[in-house]
Amino acid sequence: MSARENKMGVMPVKKLIVNMALPMMISMLVQALYNIVDSAFVSKLSEEALTAVTLAFPMQNLMIAFGSGTGVGINALLSKALGEKEFDRSDAAANTGLLLTFFNYLLFLLLGLFAAGPFIRSQTGVEQIQTYGVQYLEIVCCISVGLFFQMTFERLLQSTGRTMLSMASQLTGAVINIILDPIMIFGLLGCPAFGVAGAAYATVIGQLIGAAIGLTLNLKKNTELHFSMRSILHPSSRVIKQIYFVGVPSIMMMSIGSVMTYLFNLILGAFSATAQAVFGVYFKLQSFFFMPIFGLNNGLIPVLAYNYGARNKKRIEDALRFALTLAVSIMIVGTVIFESVPDVLLGIFDASEQLREMGRPALRIIAIHFPLAGASIALGSVFQAFSKSTYSLIISVARQLVVLIPVAWLLSLTGVVTNVWWAFPIAEVVSLLISIFLFRKLYNAVVKPL
Repeated sequence: MSARENKMGVMPVKKLIVNMALPMMISMLVQALYNIVDSAFVSKLSEEALTAVTLAFPMQNLMIAFGSGTGVGINALLSKALGEKEFDRSDAAANTGLLLTFFNYLLFLLLGLFAAGPFIRSQTGVEQIQTYGVQYLEIVCCISVGLFFQMTFERLLQSTGRTMLSMASQLTGAVINIILDPIMIFGLLGCPAFGVAGAAYATVIGQLIGAAIGLTLNLKKNTELHFSMRSILHPSSRVIKQIYFVGVPSIMMMSIGSVMTYLFNLILGAFSATAQAVFGVYFKLQSFFFMPIFGLNNGLIPVLAYNYGARNKKRIEDALRFALTLAVSIMIVGTVIFESVPDVLLGIFDASEQLREMGRPALRIIAIHFPLAGASIALGSVFQAFSKSTYSLIISVARQLVVLIPVAWLLSLTGVVTNVWWAFPIAEVVSLLISIFLFRKLYNAVVKPL
């Protein structure tokens, strides 16, 4: 711990941020690559198959919100207990967390069995897309046990400082998924050709293997924690409340993205299934630039929090300035690529001529907001580092629900689908203005007096 504290307070800021953030950025990049490859293989079946996976995404994102949000609550309680040398409480947090993870799985098992059909059909009237979508979503929901336990096991490793082991679990699951995708979709190496269902099976198998690796690493390497079936089956209501006191706001914030994508799919569905496919393609491609920024953000937060505790104003400002420059620079590269070679990007997904015609202006219009988004995300790290996560929630709600969806709907009334894409830059301008306002308020109240 003293070595880590020394590094946080002494190592040159730029080197420190790179050192802290790079593993997370690489992990996020692989995750983004998996998202792109997964949809790229599905698109080779048909545009309907690609659209079906796009319509399933809001529910998949909701699973991630519940899994990750619960993990954040477990992590916060467990890390605090370890820091206070309260080992009974840290074990209780870990064991109770495993039970809550199982309940998350049961919830989405039920949603997979009873809600997958109505959820997909509410977004499209095209029978082939409905068939593919329900097939895909039932599998990823009903066999989501791997997803939930993989995320929890990764959080348990992170909470004791074993971030490299956590990354190993995540990367292995993603790589397995990428390898199995073409084999199970197209029937290679003697495997039956499952089509869209093959993409779902590849996903859940990757998650199950990732969970198995996470379990093994926790049992063999995570010596600070002690697992007990008795503790798992006899949870403390107090521990559950403490986990969800932190976890519920996180779940809510991540769930906003699911609501936004669902509503946006409804708006685009009034135009065509191709418009929904374009949105799906954009969402996959943008993750290649946004995910590393989130990784940078995760590496920046502990640096800001430590130096805030150490009352080192200069290091806080240097860290934020460097991260802001890096985030905006990465996003500028993204904008240049989207503006310069949209046809190449769309070609990854075996785009039809109609999809290219609609996708070309979409990618170019939406990409305008990338640098603004990079700045907003970097500024948001301050809110999380200084325990003002409500500010982040306000910005997310404003960007994705209060501005983006109403503006997209109003623009859709013009009857021109190209106009709808302008909702993204408009929402991001509003988001950045709110971010700057809240950042200045927080900076003047907290950082300036240091």
